[in-house]
Amino acid sequence: MKEIIGRKMGMTEVFAKDGKMYAVTVIEVLPNVVTQVKTVEKDGYAAIQVGIEEKKESKVNSAERGHFKKAGVPAKKVLHELKGDEMAAYNVGDQIKADIFQAGDIVDVIGVSKGRGYAGTVKRWGHKIGPKGHGSGYHRGQGSFANNGRNNARVIPGKLMSGHHGNLSSTILNQLVVETSAEKNYILVRGSVPGAKKSIVVVRSAIKAQLGQKEKVHELVDYEAAARAAEEARKAEEKARKAAEEAARLAAIEAKKAEEEAKKAAEEAAKQAAAQEAPVAEEAPKAEAPAEEKGE
Repeated sequence: MKEIIGRKMGMTEVFAKDGKMYAVTVIEVLPNVVTQVKTVEKDGYAAIQVGIEEKKESKVNSAERGHFKKAGVPAKKVLHELKGDEMAAYNVGDQIKADIFQAGDIVDVIGVSKGRGYAGTVKRWGHKIGPKGHGSGYHRGQGSFANNGRNNARVIPGKLMSGHHGNLSSTILNQLVVETSAEKNYILVRGSVPGAKKSIVVVRSAIKAQLGQKEKVHELVDYEAAARAAEEARKAEEKARKAAEEAARLAAIEAKKAEEEAKKAAEEAAKQAAAQEAPVAEEAPKAEAPAEEKGE
């Protein structure tokens, strides 16, 4: 039998890729650090003590400080004993993580039910109420305390009466593990789990034999993978857009340079043509001057 402790965080729903929906309870399962190993020879029974959530040094008393120092682990807020044949293999300082269970496993979840204060028998035990007519005078009473003549001097133990309702250890049997993650420290269990939010629960292997075919958990949708793919696609699109803008900018710069070079070349050619025409224009008047002198 395997066991691990965690903290109930609340309920949500997850979807499989084929559209199947699982209503699940999210249990935060931080690494359970083994702080003590109890043996039959020394303690009279076999178990391991595990702890989760580090405790401030200022809040640790001397006895706890010595206990954790002997184990060589940091002080822990929550301590609990786990029993089972498979748990005996762990040593002091080892860590038990959420992947001790896998999707498809059947487990029992133990927690402390929500306290509902002082309640009557109708709410606490589901007793039937009396007549609702105004004249009955009896609506939500506890009923007769008679013992059928056996011993009317006392109330037989076990009588269902008013009293403190809830705040008791409660176990939900045969729950299906939908998903586990040792990296993110959680276990998803189908259905409800006893206890208030943030309360400590124990997840153990199902104590009852499971007959028939094992239920298969459908592959869940990985929203984070889809989000990562969408983010990568967005980044690739942004990169391609920036590359296109950069290419367009470089092409515009090259076109402008080519235009300026062409303009400069045209201006240079015009200057050269003007420079070549200037000597010809100067020689033409000189050639006409001797002809005029002969005519005179």
